[in-house]
Amino acid sequence: MNREALINAALLLGLIAVPAWAVIADEPFTITLATRAVILALAAVGLNIALGIGGLVSLGHAVFFGIGGYSMGILAYHAQNYTPLTDWPFTIQGTRSMPVIWLVATLTSAFAALVIGLLSLRTSGVYFIMITLAFGQMFYFFSISWSAYGGEDGMSIYVRNGFPGLNTLVPIQFYGLCLGLLCLVLALNALLIRSPFGLALNAARQVPERVRAVGLDPFRLRLVAFTLSGAITGLAGALFADLNRFVSPTMFSWQLSGEIIVFIIIGGTARLFGPVAGAALFVALEHWLGGLSDYWHVFLGLLLLLIVLFAKGGLIGLLAGRSKAHD
Repeated sequence: MNREALINAALLLGLIAVPAWAVIADEPFTITLATRAVILALAAVGLNIALGIGGLVSLGHAVFFGIGGYSMGILAYHAQNYTPLTDWPFTIQGTRSMPVIWLVATLTSAFAALVIGLLSLRTSGVYFIMITLAFGQMFYFFSISWSAYGGEDGMSIYVRNGFPGLNTLVPIQFYGLCLGLLCLVLALNALLIRSPFGLALNAARQVPERVRAVGLDPFRLRLVAFTLSGAITGLAGALFADLNRFVSPTMFSWQLSGEIIVFIIIGGTARLFGPVAGAALFVALEHWLGGLSDYWHVFLGLLLLLIVLFAKGGLIGLLAGRSKAHD
């Protein structure tokens, strides 16, 4: 087992040990912080498929996070008010079932990613960054004007949605669900990196001309990766909305898209547990330094600057002593 694998195992052990300690010490807020870190890590793992493997720097990935959140919010809102959604060509019943909400959030986010990808992936470089940002702003301002679901004030969900056999209002049980989903997505990502598709996508990022020469279409490879990335980020958005029992237009903000990118850069671009390390450190700094100063982002910016200048493989790359994401 190489050093990076040991670091990954230590991170996973930490995700189990910290909430276990919090249960013993009767510190439910610590479990909530850990849950927040796991959900944000899930969103970053989704983006890392497009960014880390495909080289797609998306500054609009909060679109899918927000779509996942609003999918949960709308379904739960109509369930708690006992009113079906009739504004569409077909009637949609509300639900408080997490598996159903996850499925809806994932599918709607995947569809949005497919449509946005069909348009955005015809560009590259800074133009791709700007067009994804433009989509993000479109969804942000639409959600502000969507008065049926709270508009700028957002929408509260009074009771957390349910999962068969569990009491999701118990913090450790909801955390276990989120951690289980993160582990499943990490396993999927690990398989994807080593699969023929992952290898072809990585090749399309580096030398697209050679990929075309062997009969593969880089555009299709990137589109599949972007769609899968959006679906996973949408799932994270649904979990985040359930954690807070609240959805608002800030879930679509470009600042959130930037934060998700920061998680990946801090942990290590294209590294399996890079988003996990980055999200966990971000939440920890937000909690510890945020209590000391409202300007704690200054320290985060300094850390990001040091990583970009001296540890391009991120924290995991620095600890593992390897500068390349794929070696």
